[in-house]
Amino acid sequence: MDFEEFEVDIERAIEDSDLSKSCTITEALDWVDSTWYAPESRNGRWMDLIGDYAGAEPFVIDGTRLTCHSLLQVVLDDRLLALAKDDDPSFQIIHAIYLLEQILQNFRNRSANFDIVFFDVNRHLVLRAGESEFIVASRALARRLLYKHLQSLDSVNTFTFTSLSDKNWLDYRVQVKPMFVMVNDGGTLKEGVRQFAAHQILTQRLFIFDLLASGLAMAPLQGADFKDTKILTFVFESKLRSSHGGHFPNAVLSAGVAARDILASHEQGPFDQVRSCVLGEASVSPSVFDLRAALKDVGLSYLSVFKSDTQSLLLAVFIIHALLLKNVSVQDRARRLPSMKPDLSTSLTESFLPHILRATEAVIVANDASLDIDIRVFLCILRYLSEHPAQSLTEVLGPTVVKDAEDIFFELKLPHLDFSHLSVSFLPDDLYEIPIPLKLLPFSNRVFDEELSAVRIVTEGITEGVTRPNPVEPVASSGEESDEWDDSSTSDESDVVLPPARSSQNKTSKEDTHFFDTQHWHNHKKSILPQHLGGEATAPMTEWQRNRKLRSDQRFMKNLHDQASTLTGALGAVLEQVKIPSAASLANQRSVKPKVVHVRSSGKSTSKPSKADAIREQNIAKKESKQASDSAAWIASRVQEMESLDGASLEKCLQVLTRNPRTREASVGAELRVYRMHRLLREWIQSANPDSSATRDKYSLSIMRLVKEVWEIGFSTKEMANAITSVLITLGFSDYIDSFVVSGSADDRPLTFRFVKVVKSKTKTAVYDFMRIQEHPIIWQLRLFGEFMDRSMDSQADTRVTFKPDAWQREVLDAVDQNMSLLVVAPTSAGKTFISYYAMEKILRGTDDGILVYIAPTKALVAQVAAEIYARFSKDLNGRSCWAIHSRDYRVHDPQNCQILVTVPDILAIMLLSPPLAKMWTPRLKYVVLDEIHTIGQQEGGAVWEQILLLCPCPVIGLSATVGAPEKFNEWLESVQKAGGFQHKFVHYPHRYSHLRKFYYNIHEKPKDAFQGLSTYKTTERMRFLHPLSILSSSARSLPSDLALEAVDTLHLYRALSTCKALQPSILAALDPAVFFSSSKLLQQKDVIQYEEALKQHLIPLLSSFDSQDSGTPLSRVIIQLQDDDLSRIPDRVLNSAPSRVVSSENIIHLVADLHAQGDLPGIFFSFDRSDCEYMAIKLNKVLENKEGRWRKTSPEWKRKMAQYEAYLQNAKERERQAARASKHKTDEEDKRADTSEWQASFRPDDPLSDFSFAGQGISYTPSELEEDIADFARRRLFLPEWAMKCLRRGIAVHHAGMNKGYRSLVESLFRRGFVRVIFATGTLALGINAPTKTSIFCGDSPFLTALMYRQCAGRAGRRGYDTLGKVVFYALPMSRVQRLVFSKLPSLSASFPVTSTLVVPITPLTAVAAVQRLFRLPQISFGSEEGRNQLLHHLRFSIDYLRRARLLDEQGKPLNLFGIAAHLYYTEPSNLALVALLRSGVVHQICAQPSLRLAKRDFILLMANLFGRRYLPSACMKEEYIMEVVKKSPSMVVLPPLSKTARDVLIDQEHEILQIFTGYALTYGAQHQDDLGPDHILPLSKRNISGTAEDGPSLIRDHLHRTAIRVVARSLFVANSGHDDHFNSVRDLAQTARRGLSLNEHTIPSFESITGGTNQEDGKYALNAYLLDFYMHGQVAALAAANAVRRGDVWFLLQDFDLTLMTVRAVLEQLLQRGSVGGKGATPGNADLDEDADSGYASLEPVQWEDEEEEASVKQGESAQRPPGVSGADWRVFEVVNGALEEFHEKFRAMWA
Repeated sequence: MDFEEFEVDIERAIEDSDLSKSCTITEALDWVDSTWYAPESRNGRWMDLIGDYAGAEPFVIDGTRLTCHSLLQVVLDDRLLALAKDDDPSFQIIHAIYLLEQILQNFRNRSANFDIVFFDVNRHLVLRAGESEFIVASRALARRLLYKHLQSLDSVNTFTFTSLSDKNWLDYRVQVKPMFVMVNDGGTLKEGVRQFAAHQILTQRLFIFDLLASGLAMAPLQGADFKDTKILTFVFESKLRSSHGGHFPNAVLSAGVAARDILASHEQGPFDQVRSCVLGEASVSPSVFDLRAALKDVGLSYLSVFKSDTQSLLLAVFIIHALLLKNVSVQDRARRLPSMKPDLSTSLTESFLPHILRATEAVIVANDASLDIDIRVFLCILRYLSEHPAQSLTEVLGPTVVKDAEDIFFELKLPHLDFSHLSVSFLPDDLYEIPIPLKLLPFSNRVFDEELSAVRIVTEGITEGVTRPNPVEPVASSGEESDEWDDSSTSDESDVVLPPARSSQNKTSKEDTHFFDTQHWHNHKKSILPQHLGGEATAPMTEWQRNRKLRSDQRFMKNLHDQASTLTGALGAVLEQVKIPSAASLANQRSVKPKVVHVRSSGKSTSKPSKADAIREQNIAKKESKQASDSAAWIASRVQEMESLDGASLEKCLQVLTRNPRTREASVGAELRVYRMHRLLREWIQSANPDSSATRDKYSLSIMRLVKEVWEIGFSTKEMANAITSVLITLGFSDYIDSFVVSGSADDRPLTFRFVKVVKSKTKTAVYDFMRIQEHPIIWQLRLFGEFMDRSMDSQADTRVTFKPDAWQREVLDAVDQNMSLLVVAPTSAGKTFISYYAMEKILRGTDDGILVYIAPTKALVAQVAAEIYARFSKDLNGRSCWAIHSRDYRVHDPQNCQILVTVPDILAIMLLSPPLAKMWTPRLKYVVLDEIHTIGQQEGGAVWEQILLLCPCPVIGLSATVGAPEKFNEWLESVQKAGGFQHKFVHYPHRYSHLRKFYYNIHEKPKDAFQGLSTYKTTERMRFLHPLSILSSSARSLPSDLALEAVDTLHLYRALSTCKALQPSILAALDPAVFFSSSKLLQQKDVIQYEEALKQHLIPLLSSFDSQDSGTPLSRVIIQLQDDDLSRIPDRVLNSAPSRVVSSENIIHLVADLHAQGDLPGIFFSFDRSDCEYMAIKLNKVLENKEGRWRKTSPEWKRKMAQYEAYLQNAKERERQAARASKHKTDEEDKRADTSEWQASFRPDDPLSDFSFAGQGISYTPSELEEDIADFARRRLFLPEWAMKCLRRGIAVHHAGMNKGYRSLVESLFRRGFVRVIFATGTLALGINAPTKTSIFCGDSPFLTALMYRQCAGRAGRRGYDTLGKVVFYALPMSRVQRLVFSKLPSLSASFPVTSTLVVPITPLTAVAAVQRLFRLPQISFGSEEGRNQLLHHLRFSIDYLRRARLLDEQGKPLNLFGIAAHLYYTEPSNLALVALLRSGVVHQICAQPSLRLAKRDFILLMANLFGRRYLPSACMKEEYIMEVVKKSPSMVVLPPLSKTARDVLIDQEHEILQIFTGYALTYGAQHQDDLGPDHILPLSKRNISGTAEDGPSLIRDHLHRTAIRVVARSLFVANSGHDDHFNSVRDLAQTARRGLSLNEHTIPSFESITGGTNQEDGKYALNAYLLDFYMHGQVAALAAANAVRRGDVWFLLQDFDLTLMTVRAVLEQLLQRGSVGGKGATPGNADLDEDADSGYASLEPVQWEDEEEEASVKQGESAQRPPGVSGADWRVFEVVNGALEEFHEKFRAMWA
């Protein structure tokens, strides 16, 4: 359900089109693109296919797709592959097979679940019709061979279908249920492309249209980015309806058919000609492949079909090479193309090779076989034979090959073979230059030296790793032993502060400025360290500033207090704050001599108790006796009051009493429940139909719940015991009396009422037979009592906590007590929240200095956790704070001077990497809690979590409810913790406390009545129950481990199995609940879990034979038995289609009203588009407003009430006079109140009426308080939309990250209070926020509704302490999507390689040797990588060399110059390093030196947008006609202009240097560790060995091949097969073609190729979106949405990230100018009004808003910034431009959200 403006109404677009009845293929393509595909592409979302979308769900890779980048095209178009290239007569199929397996292995490494599908109807699209015959023939044969190889792979499923309408394809979709198809979209049509490009693109567009119309999503394979463990690409969800399939005009469809026919004819013609000959001449039996016979058939076909143009010598050598290849290793096949004269090359490409390849293709198709071909080996043999005519074939080839060859030659009747005349066609080969690794610059750092000693490399003047007699002397100062750096080397006379472009790189230049990371990342004027830790003193505040801060603090603490008051514990009780004494005060108390206290011994002592003890015991006994007497009198009085009540009034009274503290006394609580039983029994006896099943179920359930509660209280008297016994006998639970009746207490007393008689005194039989349950007690419990069963799992009392912890919780407590590291994986509501707070309390009680850091993934969770800490703990630390908040937009208290710090991962990573904090703050860390630790696997920010885990100097506690394959992740985490010296424990508890019951909202059935008001509303009964197994699809071959069945679900499943006779009689008999369970006690949840597991074990064999298309299979019959009757009547076609937007929006009111009528509110309505959330809230509120307005106009009741109110207002003065007179005579306050107790006094006619509002009624929070809170927003100048305020008044709210922070906090608080009962939210409310709900509703589908997100959101339902059951409702989702979600499996966590080159930047100056050693001594640095320690250290050393050459580090690792940009923006690599390079080279100076400041700022923003705003446009949006049409209507330019040629040339030069450095890394490591790397002749996926069998004896040609082959160290031998050696063209080339075992991660090398490379479709890239430059120019959010296709909900975060980036750059330049100036630390340039309290950091998962409006500085500096002395004019101009561009961008940014 997508209510945003991006969706295309294809029907209307077609109606509005003016396409003629006939059109050309190009015209049809233009129409399709402009009318449908380009606008539809705006819906594409760039995301991680596996981690953020598919997870473990199956998908399809289209194998035969079109021109540029299908699966086979990715292979065949690889620029390094010597195959089907016009200028290269080669056919290196072994390299192509390697590429194919490498691609598939990339998918497998990312845990992708995929099949490969080929469609025959499009098989010709893989070819390049219209190109040379050599290219077409080469690609045709390669396609056949690669397809055959795919079929031979056991680990990959390959399928072939005729078309999308093929019945087998439709059956496949039903069976497998693929989530999406990876396919090529055809790209865009450009001038000068090949002849049939338009034909291919049009055919592909129509295929995609049909694909989307069939309900499948599409992800383009071209441009996909394999980054670490991520696969990043666009995802296009199906927005079409099946009815749209034929809605393209006939002219377009006819053009598509014509295009396909033309393409097919160009492929089939030549092939059919050869194939007919093969079928006539074939001698090979397809069942047994014979290489000799196949080669004979190839020869026959070649000679007969191309008889007019045959070359017998070349045919003979082709046969020889094919016979020889099985004996040749891949090493010896690594060959360059022999140098030859043009006539031979032309002859090969225009005649022989096309013909022989066609003949070969026909033979392998006829025989369904494969054939190895290597034309470079063929050419090598041809050259050798021509140059050695004197040698016999036997000598050259060996006896076996010669015999086979001569037999074939004889059968082909080839003439005598004389090769000597061909020798003149070959030319001498060029000499080969062996690459020499770059000498590295010297480096010595006391933290790294020991680690890097294992790396043997050559530096300029010294060989590292061999001997190092003396460390490199420090350059800047002689104080190398000092912990601080001396900046005395900075020249006071230099007039250039920014580093020069190219000075000497092997030593620190005089012009270099040391960088000190002591200031705030976004504001140079703020020091990182506070004064008490050695930082600079805080500037004194003015009186105005002090008052402003005081107001801010007071307001924040009030809000925090209000929020804390709404938080509850696990049992629903309000949290009570615990005051913890300081450890120092406890130590002082212990030092004082304790007083002697006389305590009576509890042992067997002969001494008599003292007189004082006896008196004390008497007093206690008297007190207890009095309390018992008072309680008995109190309960007797309450019982007497209730005797006159019944029905609703009685229920209300009982609810009030349960909240009375007296009822916590055992005797009172037990008697009150027995009285409730008594009243229920009386009510049952007097009911209209006491013997009906419904009545019996209702009362028996309520009574048995009370029996269980009395037993749990553990108190009873004789009369209570008799009463409960009689109840159990009456209901039919006689066998349970011994286990349920508590024996009476010693001081027995009678009940305060006479219990109803239900058992005959003499016979002890029931008085009322209708009360006896009509089934076995076990069956009754499974059917009715499931949600009330005891859920404890071996729980026992424990003095450490206030509840009875389960066994797994006690394990956790023990681990925390032992300071162990922990990973706890347990579902939401299982009871893992207490772990964090137990660890906090332990730290607070044990020390006054230790720190616990709590990391939350979102700032919303940060604020909530802080409120809960405030509600739980208080500690006096003599001016220091107990806790603090530190997020990217604000800080509360002092983050470095507290004991509990609540923060986001980005901030902790920064703090751990801060050299000043590494000495003063980091050593105090005692525990780090990482909540929602599964976030480590997300595309954005996941690497930060890994870095924290690697750098953390203390034990960690990881918490999550949703970790796929947690054992794998735990294995890595345990190794990390043990490397740090911490013991580690893994606790996995799989069971929820409360079950989740699932429902499907039948939106396809129209409601009978329109909504008129809540009081008269009757449920539509469209909420249909889903038994978990009733929606089982045939694609499921196993059940998810977290798929739980309720007690009643297990009963229904057993009954279905029994009815359908799906299992053997003996198994069914054993599974009979009456047999399986003991019948002497009430069932517990753990008993049901055992039964559930037994049922599932017997389901597994049924799953293997399950076919949902075959209703006769046992499991199909069971599923039909379990299905809801109403849903089963709806056709599958309807049930599996998404409803239209109109239907979805119109039914929102019925959905919410149904939930209200059924008592299933509060509810969270999840939608993963912010605009959708707002739309649905506005729509719901509008319906309520309209209905209320109509009711007010027509209701006589309302008119009477308003008349009374008007009369009341008119009499106001008279009442005032009467009140004045009465006040003279009345002094009683109650009398005064009575005078004003009329309802009109509090009546507010404009307030929403309860009949048209979902706001909670009868709660402590009132509408007037809401108005005060809304007014507070206005006072604080916080923007709140009018619609949001209207919604709040009706108990409706929206919650997403784009909403105001204060508003979100208010919504969370009101939701917990019960005022807001309907929230439309994105996933932000799913990540741990304390927003307990009764029901979670999924409103519509989304790419972001993944298996992980589904569990997170659904887990919100079922409020522990409130609900025994949670409900999950699916609204406006296709049933097929519901099936996928319910049976989805959590994907394994993916990972990023966390040690990038720019992470080395902030690590290098750290003084924490232990932390660095721990990091680089891990056996596995990342849980998703295979990089071992040796490779990591080599990567580290070469990264340091790059940083030295970039002049970011000196020889000792001290930061230089622009270090701050590289370090503070390290999450943006490589863009941060690109900016450093451009600043160093003078490019930025050139931009800023323009005479026009306006143009300079614009060009600077353009450069920054190219570096830091790389948001892609889908390929279809790049079409010039479409762009022009959009730009014509908008101020946006949409497509970002490229970097200037000067900037691009600088980055290309830098790229070459980077390539040199890391090629040296690969060569050095490859040469030194060949044995560790293992053999390189094994294919990556199939693991097939291509080392050559060497079955034949010695031969000269094999010796020659071995002697002349390319020798490579770093390059893969399979890539060398196409002639490539160890000279690499790019970093991508280096990373993707490195040899086996040499793991080079492209994204950990700071390559600029993605920045300097083309962004056109030809290179498989996407154009860059100009949204940042456009916003800078026009500042219009609406234009960004309309033209730039940026969703409104995303705008804020994208702009804020860029704003913070600009602030970081300005702050670094500011600091450099200050330190490089003559004054050293002179006046700070720039304005101060941008500091915003925005703290250090970068883009977190949930970027933050700049709020707290009054705190925005309202006073700006009066004087313009002055250039510091000694700073050059050019440098100052750079600062002016950067500062000016920032101010201008920031002004527009603030205006957007002000």
